This record gives sequence, C-alpha cells and structure tokens, in this order.
Amino acid sequence: MKYALVTGGSRGIGKAISIKLAKMGYYVIVNYNSNKTEAENTLSTITTNSGQGEILQFDVSNIDKTHSALDKWRDANTDKHISIIVNNAGFSSDILMVWMEKNTWDNVINTSLNGFFNVTQHLLTEMIVNKFGRIINIVSLSGVKGLPGQANYSAAKAGVIGATKALAQELGKKKITVNAVAPGFITTDMTKDLPEKELKKMIPLNRFGTADEVANLVGFLASDESSYITGEVININGGLYT
Repeated sequence: MKYALVTGGSRGIGKAISIKLAKMGYYVIVNYNSNKTEAENTLSTITTNSGQGEILQFDVSNIDKTHSALDKWRDANTDKHISIIVNNAGFSSDILMVWMEKNTWDNVINTSLNGFFNVTQHLLTEMIVNKFGRIINIVSLSGVKGLPGQANYSAAKAGVIGATKALAQELGKKKITVNAVAPGFITTDMTKDLPEKELKKMIPLNRFGTADEVANLVGFLASDESSYITGEVININGGLYT
C-alpha cells in the first residue's frame, strides 16, 4: 500500500483529492490546521467507501510544528513511508497592493510557498532512498497569469511553479515526478462569494469547474500511468487561460 499526504485535505479541492486517492487504494493522511470537524468528516467519507486513512494536524506555515508532526507519524509507522505528497494547503487574502499590509503578504506566502518547502523538503530523503515518489503541487490560474488584487497569492503560486520545475530536474533520476495543477475557477468555499454568473461568460466552457474534476487530474498524476510526466504545470480552467 502506498501512503499519500494531502495538506489542507479537509475541505474543498483537498477533500475531493483525499477521497479520490483513497478510492484508488492509497492510504490517505488528511492534514488540517484548525478545522478538525471537517477533517473527520473527510475521513468518515473515506472509510465509508472502504478506504483507509487518518487525520494529522499541523500548520504547514510553521516549520517546527510541521516537522514535529511528520516525525511523530514516522516514529509510529517505522515500516511505512509517504510516497505521494499533494501540496494543497493555501488561502487567498485579496486586496490591491497599494493597500496591502505586510502581514497580509506574509501570511499568504508562508502558507502556500513556505508550506510547500516545509513539507516537501522534510520528506524527500525517504522518497530518494526508495526511488519512487509523486509530488503534486496545487497552484492556481493566479500563479500562471496573475490576477489583480492577488499579488500575494499570485507570487506564492508562481513561486511554487518555479520550484516544481526545478525540483523535477533534481529528482528525475530517482523516479520521482514533480508536477503542478493549476485550477481556474472551481466551485468551493473559496469562490462562493465571486460573481459566478458574470465570470463564467469569460470561460469557453461557460461554467466553473468542480473539485472532483481537479481531483481526477491529481489522481492521474499520482498513478503509474503518469510516470513519464514531470516538471509540468497542467491547467484545468475550462479554457479560460492556456
């Protein structure tokens, strides 16, 4: 059995990814920061559908707490190792840069970009030793083209895209693939306050995507069928930007 860690796995896209990977037969570690109830609901859905997993609390932006939680898991599971990482944790805090406070910049960068480093770097050695791994980074349309009011979020996701391409070159010979998935407008809590009726007019497919559609793409990248794909940023945005 392969073990997968999904950061920010309790809600939205992260929840859909966790459920998808469990259906594919992976043991899923559902990371959450503060909403334990939602994490337990995600795990309940997994187990109800005959999947296996557990929840694991830590704040990806805090390197000490992240390492401590992962080390405790490793100490309790000495015969197992995490071979699939889905770096999904992140949030947006939108405001034009002219009015943006430093902490608004830092908080978004620390979660999406530094969180990617805090988790991934700490788990790389085991992947290298075992000569197998799948690292899948959930980025965003914002990181590919930039969006006004999201200079912090765009910078964070663009940083992860650059790291994805570099890390793929570092790890290819160890049979570890590194890819990024860049969703456009997806129906989740993060987009519930957006003017969907107006925005979907900009999308060739004329609708928002679903979390399950993103999860299906992540499932493919986690599978053996994707073994010759690495260093890629795959857009899933209904044709809004390519």
